[in-house]
Amino acid sequence: MMHHVQIAQRAFNTPLMVDPAKALAFLSGLGPRIIGQEITFAGIDLPFGDVALATLPARASLFGNDLAQHHQRNGTQPFALVDGIAVIEIAGTLVHRGAWIGQSSGLTSYEGIAAQIDAAIADPGVRGIALDIDSFGGEVAGAFDLADRIRAARALKPVQAFVAEHALSAGYVLASQADRIILPRTGAVGSIGVIALHTDMSGALDQKGIAVTLIHAGTHKIDANPYQPLPQAVGDQMQRELEVVRFLFAETVAAGRGDRLTRDAALATEAAVFRGADAIAAGLADEVADPVTAFHAFAAAPRGTTSPSRKGPKMTSLPTDTSNPAAAAPIATAPADPMVPAPEPPAAPASPNAAPTTVAPSSAPIPPVAPLPAPEAQAPNADAIRAEAAEVAQICAQAARLGVTIDAADAVTKGLKPEALRARVLADLAARSDAAGIVSTAPAAAAAKDSPLIAAARKVAAEAKR
Repeated sequence: MMHHVQIAQRAFNTPLMVDPAKALAFLSGLGPRIIGQEITFAGIDLPFGDVALATLPARASLFGNDLAQHHQRNGTQPFALVDGIAVIEIAGTLVHRGAWIGQSSGLTSYEGIAAQIDAAIADPGVRGIALDIDSFGGEVAGAFDLADRIRAARALKPVQAFVAEHALSAGYVLASQADRIILPRTGAVGSIGVIALHTDMSGALDQKGIAVTLIHAGTHKIDANPYQPLPQAVGDQMQRELEVVRFLFAETVAAGRGDRLTRDAALATEAAVFRGADAIAAGLADEVADPVTAFHAFAAAPRGTTSPSRKGPKMTSLPTDTSNPAAAAPIATAPADPMVPAPEPPAAPASPNAAPTTVAPSSAPIPPVAPLPAPEAQAPNADAIRAEAAEVAQICAQAARLGVTIDAADAVTKGLKPEALRARVLADLAARSDAAGIVSTAPAAAAAKDSPLIAAARKVAAEAKR
């Protein structure tokens, strides 16, 4: 079956005045879409190199990256190389899957960027990587994995991000993993937040006399469908999911920026956009300069000495020592929970003769959460949900210090209330015969002002002694 007839009648069975290699490249890309199947070429005499370049495009994937290898076989590189610096363009809307290098119809794929990063790291002729960024963001899927990849790459070769003119949302996730971020006076960075859209077409359908019947199996199969108003319970669940992703966003930015922009500082921006010198002052960028001039300075560094420059931000009075070696190391195999702060080191025993008791992490699953209230009940707003998520994270951090491990992100996603979470932790502690030993490991500083969770644990321990 022939698709796109208007294009087909201009490409097939008609004289063309175009270079043969270009014609083959065009038909290789669009031909399968036009006729609905793969195509082959016959009767065209081209040099081997031109034929190779005109064949169907190589593909990038999570598991088999022959895209970069395709370029290498033809003596080319999947990026521009300027004075030993690999220039990788990150422009337009960013998407998860896409079997191409660079932009395609205004889209840039995370797969293509990852293929270029890997090729630059493997190429001994590349001594640095420049990220040429102009993007308003894109898909969540794949963004954080690519960010981790860039952060790991900078441990091997210096990586600098040159913003011209935007690195927002997913674009900033990637920029934040570079050793330095340079932007022009009008350049914009930030938007550390997440958004989801829901379209309610029910009113328009009613006006047109169109009735849509959704036949489904599974209560949540039609959640957030566009043919009905969004139920409050579904909206609340979507809000919780966005909060979890926002915490992961801030954690990833902090891993790349280190002391220059912590997780809490990233969250405190509330997804605001910062320009020029304001971005420097807020810790979202390191230097205001013409990107072209800054790139040439990066490329002009003596060969063999282009090391990551992590000096503090320019045009600001903030501290200048922002080195963070831990952030540059490759990521660990176990993903960090975005909702749980880093555990504090265990406190010394209360008495020199008393040995601390080791408590095994709890393996009991989080109990199922009760259904959300009916739509007519008073529903929490976005601020209340955000505050509840923060309280859950705090409880999980306190529980971790007592030896009880709970996945905070999972608890928030399931809608577990703080009161229920506290009850779950106390029940777990009460079930242990060594509750008194647990209390002895609490930080000494907590004696002055115990948290409700630790106070309750002390009460359980006291009753256990009777």
